[in-house]
Amino acid sequence: MDHSSYSRGMTRRAFGVSLGPGMYVLGMAVANGAPLKKVPTATGIDALYVPFVVAAELKIFEKYGLETSYKPFDDGNVALDAVLTGNSDIGATTEFGGLSRWDKGGKLYVTSYSSTSGQQIGLAGRDDIKKPEDLIGRTVAYPRASGGHLYFIRYVKKYNLPVDKIKVKFMQAPEMVAALERRDIDAFFLWEPWLDKAAQLVQGARVLARSGDDGVFILTSYDYYSQGLIDDQPRAAAATRALIEATDFCNVNAAEAAKVAGKAFRIPEADMKVYMSRMNYRVEMPKDVVLGNFRGAAEVALGEGIIKKMPDWNDFVRPQLMKEVAPDRAVGW
Repeated sequence: MDHSSYSRGMTRRAFGVSLGPGMYVLGMAVANGAPLKKVPTATGIDALYVPFVVAAELKIFEKYGLETSYKPFDDGNVALDAVLTGNSDIGATTEFGGLSRWDKGGKLYVTSYSSTSGQQIGLAGRDDIKKPEDLIGRTVAYPRASGGHLYFIRYVKKYNLPVDKIKVKFMQAPEMVAALERRDIDAFFLWEPWLDKAAQLVQGARVLARSGDDGVFILTSYDYYSQGLIDDQPRAAAATRALIEATDFCNVNAAEAAKVAGKAFRIPEADMKVYMSRMNYRVEMPKDVVLGNFRGAAEVALGEGIIKKMPDWNDFVRPQLMKEVAPDRAVGW
């Protein structure tokens, strides 16, 4: 990032929270005299992860005999690495994040999805980009193997754009707005809050499109469980029940959820309400949707060199927990 006044303010720290010993840990009480079983989670710092914050801050996991924590990272893909290192039991991100790690031998498993949106991911860029064809000859950016990456692929296919005539740079989310300000890039495919921040802070920039426009792409965030959690069925089932309750809470009590999450992620409460209004929160595991989404994403990932082979879907995708805990949300299996 450069040394402009904007860049000094818009560091990773500006949207992050403390990741040290002071990480948020709730549920230290004991139930019936027995220590609560731990289920640490790893999150990004946007509206997708509100249910995890709610679950911890409102002590929902305690009702199921568990102690939870949430450790925020720059994005959900990075957070997923904490699941692989044994520092977290649950992470959440889109298809590419899980596929790329599974392909390298990572032991993590898809158990459900918890949020969808046609507005959380979008395209931000310069105001002189009026239509999709205006990206030809321009430089765009997105994080590799992310939801922004998949949206870009769907976008250029939808509008029949020549990929070889669009220059692509791989960047991490916190770098995008400053890069747009420096004119290192002309546009980026990314998620909130970075889209709105670009429009607010970069002169002549605006949100050019949302992923759901023209039916291009619906963001789906999946819950990935660790090997240790999958192998501990009672603990995994209890965690799933807790996440369902926390996610449903976000729908019924959106204002309270926005207040809690806004404080945790250091995002103004009013802004968090807007970001949450663009999300659909519901934990479920419909077979046709999940397998259809992952198979389609895996085909793209193969073409992009993100993975080398198709996953064993019977191993990678685990509907058993949802079938046990909430069979009405796990149709088709």
